[in-house]
Amino acid sequence: MFEQKSSSSMLCPNCGRLISTNSESCYFCGYRNPNKFGFTQFFRRLFGPQFNVIKAIIYFCSGIYLLCLVMDPRAIFDVSDPLRLLSPSNLVLLKLGSTGTYALRLGRWWSPLTAIFLHGGLLHILFNMLWVRQIGPMVEEFYGTARFIIIFVLSGVIGFIASILGGHQLTIGASGSIFGLLGALVYYGRQRGGYFGENIYRQTATWALILFAFGFFMSGIDNFAHGGGFLGGYLTALWVSFSERRREFLWHKFLASALIVATILAFLVNIWQII
Repeated sequence: MFEQKSSSSMLCPNCGRLISTNSESCYFCGYRNPNKFGFTQFFRRLFGPQFNVIKAIIYFCSGIYLLCLVMDPRAIFDVSDPLRLLSPSNLVLLKLGSTGTYALRLGRWWSPLTAIFLHGGLLHILFNMLWVRQIGPMVEEFYGTARFIIIFVLSGVIGFIASILGGHQLTIGASGSIFGLLGALVYYGRQRGGYFGENIYRQTATWALILFAFGFFMSGIDNFAHGGGFLGGYLTALWVSFSERRREFLWHKFLASALIVATILAFLVNIWQII
């Protein structure tokens, strides 16, 4: 008699759809060896099957923003300027991790990392999180979760380094990382080619140009961080490549994990100094 091999179901760690554990690749997205313990699957086992890295970024930024308001309650009641509604003070933002030339003079060399997740007002965080939600899933689909994290964090850091070199004393926000995601999509579109790649390239390049132009017509916009972030995202994407060309390696996962741990530790250092 032949022994029948049992089969169970699982969620694909890449697209989240239901597939067989015996599948060599996902029927829906083509992700290879989905039954192996991947990066996304690790977080879903840790935080639950509904874990989503895009939502995690949005929740984390929102949590840090609420902490800023708790530390500066006067911002909640200041309605004198609608454009600066619910804007924490520069002192609070500095304590929690804003970056710039002043922060570096204070010895806060880790501030380009923490500043990515800080926002200076309600409109600021709403605008940035809408863009993360809009383009983040595209980058995660084309590059995978680990490489998405690498691109998001490194492009943000590179953007702030450009801002510091440009002489900005205080700067915050995820916009450098958002431009990095756009840079990664532009790289993907150019390299993939074909009808699909050309459409991705034209659409994301148009978005980037509109956002660049927008930055020159409004005060308080850190165009150095935008330009540096875009270049950082493009070059990081060139370095790590995308899923259709190169599979996700273990070092991608290690680097992404290290960036997450470094970010959390940097915020803990800031909070410890406040206490």
